Amino acid sequence: MKVLANDGVSQSGIDALEAAGFEVSTTTVAQEQLENYINDNSIDVLLVRSATKVRENIIDNCPSLKIIGRGGVGMDNIDVDYARSKGLNVINTPAASSHSVAELVFAHLYGLARFLHNSNRDMPLEGDSNFKSLKKAYAKGTELKGKTLGVLGFGRIGQATAKIALGAGMRVVAYDPFMESAHVELEFFDNQKVNFEIKTESKEAVLNQSDFLTLHVPAQKDYVIDEAEFKQMKDGVIIANAARGGVLNEVALVKAIESGKVARAALDVFENEPQPEIQLLMNPALSLTPHTGAATNEAQDRIGTELAEQIISILK
Repeated sequence: MKVLANDGVSQSGIDALEAAGFEVSTTTVAQEQLENYINDNSIDVLLVRSATKVRENIIDNCPSLKIIGRGGVGMDNIDVDYARSKGLNVINTPAASSHSVAELVFAHLYGLARFLHNSNRDMPLEGDSNFKSLKKAYAKGTELKGKTLGVLGFGRIGQATAKIALGAGMRVVAYDPFMESAHVELEFFDNQKVNFEIKTESKEAVLNQSDFLTLHVPAQKDYVIDEAEFKQMKDGVIIANAARGGVLNEVALVKAIESGKVARAALDVFENEPQPEIQLLMNPALSLTPHTGAATNEAQDRIGTELAEQIISILK
């Protein structure tokens, strides 16, 4: 059986699949050529990440396909319900990248709290000629310890982010319309464990209380954060979106930054990905990464292995 990992897959995943008798190709096929490639090569399994889209035309016109796999959590680039209605298995790896995304969120939050995103730009240009002025400009940082982190969406990634926050001495408040509470366990290097029971609150209550805010919600029809939500936030809040482009209104975000409602923000995902708006790219109040939440060696190994295990289970 043949597997096409069109957006790549870890060597650990390739090894596991090949050991089970699968032929694995990591050729990157252009979107417009994908249908023909699948049919010409009788591909049984198509693996994608966020770049490749699997829409109805591929599902309808590629009869050899048995499995569509997404290396990651969100599957908005796949017509999941339609594929399943046609008898295809659609799989993903919801747990594999949770910690990696959570760590990126905190890399951004710590950086924003201490202006690292600006300082790292300015020091190479002005560090030798304007050191004292730069020191003064970036001397009003804030600590995360003792502050309140609001988490919108309290699934696996939201809870992984909450664990880091709790370990950093933050208070965590969470909103999730699908759960009333969550058991969060912090496990330390020496096997000690500390348990927390976090009850979810209303979205408005979370927005009202948060000094820092992070989004971990799936793609949906309407914005989760729009002008009305910005008005409910504390002045000077710091926000991170490493969930999906389109869950936060980027135009409203820029306006909230200009008004002082939002002090600074981090974006790992964008509405117009892979061509983010220039007003975002040039905004000094934004810390930006190119959708790298799950892009760690460890997460990619877990994703590859988890996909391989599911494929083998289904087809073998």
